[in-house]
Amino acid sequence: QVQLVESGGGLVQAGGSLSLSCAASASIFGISTAGWYRQAPGKQRELVAAITMGGSTDYADSVKGRFTISRDNAKNTVYLQMNSLKPDDTAVYYCNARGTLLLRKFDYWGQGTQVTVSS
Repeated sequence: QVQLVESGGGLVQAGGSLSLSCAASASIFGISTAGWYRQAPGKQRELVAAITMGGSTDYADSVKGRFTISRDNAKNTVYLQMNSLKPDDTAVYYCNARGTLLLRKFDYWGQGTQVTVSS
């Protein structure tokens, strides 16, 4: 079982920046699509950003131009740089890695890290 551990969350004022990290216990980001999701109180979990094995990225419309996802396979780590944060970005942010290894699908989640943006 691969573990994903997020870090970097915290409290920031609107307009500020935070950088989240997701460290994996094994080398899986090079063979998976990695994503950052978030879930605000009373809302469904939503995809924020994703990066494929080939390096293609995708972002939710609400964060385009403000958030950047990146990956360092050598460090088994995925990052989410968040700039120009808004109170609506307040949520628990989760890291995800999904793919196929030896014909078996995998889908791993981290425990989440809280991001709170004050107005």
